[in-house]
Amino acid sequence: MAVITVRDLTKTFRVKEKEPGLVGSLRSLVHPREREKQAVNSIGFEVERGETLAFLGPNGAGKSTTIKMLSGILHPTSGSADVLGLCPWKDRKKLAYRIGCVFGQKSQLWYHLPPVDTFELMGRIYDLPKTDFLQRRDMLVERFELGPYLTTPVRKLSLGERMRCEIASALLHRPEVLFLDEPTIGLDVVVKQRIRELIRELNREEGTTVFLTSHDPTDVEQLCKRVIVINHGLVILDDSVASMKRDFLGKKTLHLKLREEGQDLRLPGVEVVKRKGTGLRLSVDTTLISMDELLSRMVQDWRIMDITIEDPAMEEIITHIYSREAGGIGSEEAHFRCRGEQEATS
Repeated sequence: MAVITVRDLTKTFRVKEKEPGLVGSLRSLVHPREREKQAVNSIGFEVERGETLAFLGPNGAGKSTTIKMLSGILHPTSGSADVLGLCPWKDRKKLAYRIGCVFGQKSQLWYHLPPVDTFELMGRIYDLPKTDFLQRRDMLVERFELGPYLTTPVRKLSLGERMRCEIASALLHRPEVLFLDEPTIGLDVVVKQRIRELIRELNREEGTTVFLTSHDPTDVEQLCKRVIVINHGLVILDDSVASMKRDFLGKKTLHLKLREEGQDLRLPGVEVVKRKGTGLRLSVDTTLISMDELLSRMVQDWRIMDITIEDPAMEEIITHIYSREAGGIGSEEAHFRCRGEQEATS
């Protein structure tokens, strides 16, 4: 059963254009010129109940605009959307009781109040019975390990502590659909992993539908089963994460610092890109060798001081997808066109 249905959804903004130079600036002030900017261009898709969907794209592709329309914050220029049987922009108040939203760059916590006060206020906003609210709050506090921060003003919390409180706040009223817009942005690796585990648990235990945007490929790999890629307001890919991982996430880069120089590893899918003293950079094709096998072999043959594993950047993945969907044009041309369309939307 689809909980989100989108048909020909389009959003166009009117933006003012500034002319260069002092005279041009004065002319723009007196006689402003406007142009249309199409953020979302006739997209359509469905999301099933309990599904975990990654909604990806470069900056300016239309991801946040789409989430804002699906949560009722923005009205579309044309097209339709149905979330839990409701029209988001017409039934925003009813829908708010059934969805949760977390925007990584915008807080819903009261800046000068401790999280416990925000939780209490949110419980009243959502008309939660006192007993249900306390049980739910205590469960989230325990699961997100928020006890030490409950009475600390939000302004004094670290980014990781605040984001855990943000997600807990969005889950207080047991939302059926959870919209996550860059929930792990700016967080360290440990906090990111903890947040991913918690979101995964809630999806599994409560059947919460997760709609995620992120620039971190690991978020996508660990949280989602399906991926939609949008660029220049258009959907250019709708596929399983397993297929995307096979086609676009098969390359990883390893940076190593050894205690002493060692011999090259002669393994399938492993290439030494750069060597300088005891420093190494490897390119690894994970379709030919698993990371477990590679790391096991490295520990046997080398004395390692430090290791960093990098996924391909999301922009690189989008470029590869764009290249394929554009009919196999050269990678440099695809990158140029992809970048040009990104700039056109910014």
